[in-house]
Amino acid sequence: MSDQRVMFVFPGQGSQYRGMGSDLYRDFATAREVYDQANEVLGFDLRRLSFEDPADEIGLTRNTQPALLTHEIACLKVFAELTGGRVTPVLAAGHSLGEYSALVAAGVLDFADALKLVRRRGELMGEHGEGGMLALTLDVETARPLADRHYCQVASCNLPDQTVVGGRDADLDALAADLAERMPRKRAIRLATEGAFHTYFMVTAARLFRTDLDATPFAIPALGVLSNYTGGIHEADPDSIRTRLFFQLFNPVNWVGCLNTAIADQVSTFVEFGGGLGSGEGPESKRPNLESIIRKTLKTAGLETNHVAAINSETLRAAAAAFAG
Repeated sequence: MSDQRVMFVFPGQGSQYRGMGSDLYRDFATAREVYDQANEVLGFDLRRLSFEDPADEIGLTRNTQPALLTHEIACLKVFAELTGGRVTPVLAAGHSLGEYSALVAAGVLDFADALKLVRRRGELMGEHGEGGMLALTLDVETARPLADRHYCQVASCNLPDQTVVGGRDADLDALAADLAERMPRKRAIRLATEGAFHTYFMVTAARLFRTDLDATPFAIPALGVLSNYTGGIHEADPDSIRTRLFFQLFNPVNWVGCLNTAIADQVSTFVEFGGGLGSGEGPESKRPNLESIIRKTLKTAGLETNHVAAINSETLRAAAAAFAG
């Protein structure tokens, strides 16, 4: 794959699961170093939370965000070790929380600083969260006026024909009923979140989070990092990156825009780090969170893509072998 233009991608909330990272910790000293550092920085046992989740708390936003960031960076560092650092991406991007992992990958944020930021971000989002979120099988132009009618707001543009909206529970119920009446073939799927993230409900959280952003050191990116807020590449200016992360909290995740930027930059291979989906137990049973979204978006554009999973010990070894070949 030496001739490929590579982009590193990192998923967001919804890709966490009990047992996440346990195989990496067992198999790789590099991963153990990442998890041990996370425990020290956070001051609680993130290893036990991620590997065992005895109190069923990994789904709480304040825990999900540092757990995912740690898993994604552990996968990234193991991948770099297995490939000898030979794979150099042209871009990095993450969905919502994943944008912080992308910034770590680009050298903008130190891992310890990123951990502190996302722990605080998760606390504020959980504390000030209200309502919930619905995934609609609609394009954003159709979804937005429907959401507006019910005091809801577009929260994420995941696919050309999938838009997530957020709002109060009663308003989301009314929106879903309205959709069923107007467009009975379309679906409204409730998501398991602690609030209406990336909507006006997060304005208070963002205002409080600004203090943490301003106090955190940011460096100039070593590679292009895509902004969820703009859909384009972050400016090579730390202050600008801070403001985009501030606005990201209460504006839609423009993932379609990010992928369109990747397409325009002729990215041909996407390597996905961390998280996982699937009802099976254990890391080996999981599949990548963003793969389907990436493939569908590129297919809509008439393109094919090469997606490489790097989400557990098995797929990391396979990914390293693929790039070695």
